[in-house]
Amino acid sequence: MHAQMTEAAAPQLHPRNRGFVWRDAEYQPGGLLDAAQVAQFNRDGYFVLRGAFDADTLAAVTAAIDPLEQAQEEAVRAAGGDLQLSSADAITFTTHLVTRSPLLRDFACHPVFRGLCRALVGPHARLYWDQSVYKKSGKPQEFPWHQDNGYTFVEPQQYLTCWVPLVDADVENGCPWIAPGRHRAGTLAHWMTPIGLQCLQEVPDAVPAPAQAGDMVVFSSLAPHRTGPNLRAGSVRKAYILQYAPDGAMAYRDGQPPQPLDDPQRQFLLDAAGP
Repeated sequence: MHAQMTEAAAPQLHPRNRGFVWRDAEYQPGGLLDAAQVAQFNRDGYFVLRGAFDADTLAAVTAAIDPLEQAQEEAVRAAGGDLQLSSADAITFTTHLVTRSPLLRDFACHPVFRGLCRALVGPHARLYWDQSVYKKSGKPQEFPWHQDNGYTFVEPQQYLTCWVPLVDADVENGCPWIAPGRHRAGTLAHWMTPIGLQCLQEVPDAVPAPAQAGDMVVFSSLAPHRTGPNLRAGSVRKAYILQYAPDGAMAYRDGQPPQPLDDPQRQFLLDAAGP
């Protein structure tokens, strides 16, 4: 259905996006990624890395996140059913999990993430953000077209989002959709909606990125993406999202001086140049 949409008007750029030039990743023989994956990332802004994690690793990550997400769901209900972007029975965002679980902190340094950072970020990368997103079927709700750099403007604008499905994710239960090629313009202007920031309305060439548990959807911070509602009754679509930015990146928030992304508790340096 969504692939039938038509784009109404050319999007506007973010006011801080001045003179942006996309930096192509270069294929590195012997690295984690093959030439086709690097080429797709440069061209479309994303690719799906199949079989990134084994079942035991994924089970341990899920077991660590589930109780933290349950506490977030309870906090959302105590707040009246809505808390920031979370909504009871629809969607929960549980942030900074690496500060609450040694296992998840270790997972954020997994060799797969190191390899991705070597290939797509550079030799010195930091964990910028981590959060689980659990999408429920009790109140089906999509999350609108946005770029990750649209929420907090980070410079350099290019960083990496790793979308790890903890269960199989497809069109029916809310896998990501990507607007291919839009990343090369840099950060777009966003506007607020009742369910989150939005940068595009209609995307005629939108493509779904279904992924099985153990796969990973890898995309640029500048790739516009959305997730559809979970229409599979009685299920929870579980995902863990980790983002990595170049060491030295700065966050720009309205009315505040730029802040380095170097919180030692959660924005630790990933030794992407290590073994």
